[in-house]
Amino acid sequence: MKKKIDLMVTAFRDGFQSVFGARVATKDFLPAVEAAVAAGMTHLEAGGGARFQSLYFYCNEDAFAMMDAVREAAGPDANLQTLARGVSVVGLDSQPRDIIKMHAELFKKHGITTIRNFDALNDVNNLIYSGQCIHDAGLKHEVAVTLMALPPGLSGAHTPEFYIDTLRQILDAGIPYDSVVFKDASGTAVPRTIHKTISGARSLLGDDARIVFHTHETGGTSIACYLAAIEAGANQVDCSLSPVSGGTSQPDVISLWHALRDTEYDLGLDIMKVRETEEVFKECMSEYYVPPEATAVEPLIPFSPMPGGALTANTQMMRDNKILDRYAEVAAAMEEVVARGGFATSVTPVSQFYFQQAFNNVMVGPWKKVAEGYGKMVLGYYGKTPVKPDPEIVELAREQLGLEPTTENPLEIDDRDPKKGRAPAIAVLEEEGIAATEENIFIAATCKEKGVAFLKGEAREMIRKKKPKKAAPGPQTYEVTVNGNTFTVQIDGARASVDGHDVSLEVKDLGAAGSASGGAGAAASGSAGSGGAATGTTVEVKAPLPGTVLRLVAKKGDRVKSGDTVMVLESMKMETAVHTPADGVIADIFVAAGDQVDADQKLATVGS
Repeated sequence: MKKKIDLMVTAFRDGFQSVFGARVATKDFLPAVEAAVAAGMTHLEAGGGARFQSLYFYCNEDAFAMMDAVREAAGPDANLQTLARGVSVVGLDSQPRDIIKMHAELFKKHGITTIRNFDALNDVNNLIYSGQCIHDAGLKHEVAVTLMALPPGLSGAHTPEFYIDTLRQILDAGIPYDSVVFKDASGTAVPRTIHKTISGARSLLGDDARIVFHTHETGGTSIACYLAAIEAGANQVDCSLSPVSGGTSQPDVISLWHALRDTEYDLGLDIMKVRETEEVFKECMSEYYVPPEATAVEPLIPFSPMPGGALTANTQMMRDNKILDRYAEVAAAMEEVVARGGFATSVTPVSQFYFQQAFNNVMVGPWKKVAEGYGKMVLGYYGKTPVKPDPEIVELAREQLGLEPTTENPLEIDDRDPKKGRAPAIAVLEEEGIAATEENIFIAATCKEKGVAFLKGEAREMIRKKKPKKAAPGPQTYEVTVNGNTFTVQIDGARASVDGHDVSLEVKDLGAAGSASGGAGAAASGSAGSGGAATGTTVEVKAPLPGTVLRLVAKKGDRVKSGDTVMVLESMKMETAVHTPADGVIADIFVAAGDQVDADQKLATVGS
């Protein structure tokens, strides 16, 4: 009898994140959930990670309602799993104890069975309280060790010995768990390392322990890595379903089924039912735009380990900001950022810190602007990195962020932060007239302004779907009166007739006239918008980089001094303050919260 290898289907969380940047509407994929369960695939990843914030940021949907809907579609017996980031839970920033506890309790309330819980730094201290909360809420806790291969020429961590030592620390800390996952978000760990790591874990944990392995196809070696993990003793691996499999996502269920043929292992699935499920899923996703990079193997990933789940999220944001042409430069700049940052695993939120810093190094200049997340990481505010970061980078972070290095537990720091936790979230909700339910408190605490905007009904949908093809226009019929005589004119493409008689059709270019009209309109609009309290000459306030207007700090008529913040932009999930270059009065503001802006775009004017 063949040994059964269990699967978790990642299509509805990691697949969506990897291929669509997590921007998928719930109603569109529920038929595929039903089909997957009917085909015997009852362990499904159904939320958490970027699929929490993305529902509020891009889909104008509630993540808790999404989890409820998936539970209803999957039925009561399905194992629905989500992803948590240790002390960061489902956000990019770390959270205090009350929000970490609330996360576990709310996810249990909304139908989740298992939470996979990881720390990108492999700092076991960040898993102790979060893991205990998951266990206490009555959920299954899958504790994680995070993997990646260091870029060539680097050493000091991310070896089998390093991973087994991390696992031993988890055991010594007494963290309750139901399974252990070795999670390679970037798809860069090599098969030999995986085999040695899981063999060592099996020896340490014993025959009865449940060991899981997770990777991506981004580097082109996922099936080889899965075979290595299975042969070393893994009980379960993660696969996705077409059209969100391969490339930046997990390998397809069918690909692994094929790789296991004529071996002693089996997935225990009717492969024809799997094929039927994929046809249903393809129809569900047929209107979605698939970025070309999402389905490609990227040979350069071992040099710049960007997780599949973050790669397309970042390229989608760069598309939104019209700077996708700079992606190759940013990806190349990641190698130095990883090398000097302490070797934390490239998985969210650290992968985003790496990318943000690489982005700043390309767009602003090398190390001219230390990204807040990256800087706080090297300074120790998220825990201990596997090796010490470059002292020069630590000093730059200290100077630019105005923070001193620390070795204090992040929970202690966040518990006393007056801007974090239940109380400040409730205060924001009350100020906006929003009910302070447990769900709303959690949304405000983890999604901040964008979460509150959703709760106020101000969120925008930014799901990318294919543009429908324009149907060829049919014949158009008009009645035209000239000097009191009425004619029937029919135009069909390049042909025309008047009262049934064919006539020649001449099209004249009126672009110049239209341009002149548009110019006049634009001038009139500009003139009307330039009024205000200020007089005399004005100075323009321009966008320092592309992004989205997150919030306006000043308003028309406010008196400001040089260097004051006028508004805050968000770009690549980073906040950038826009400062006035001169003293004066805000004469006009040309943008509103939520607007997309280009680099050097005029945002406001300041008059004397």
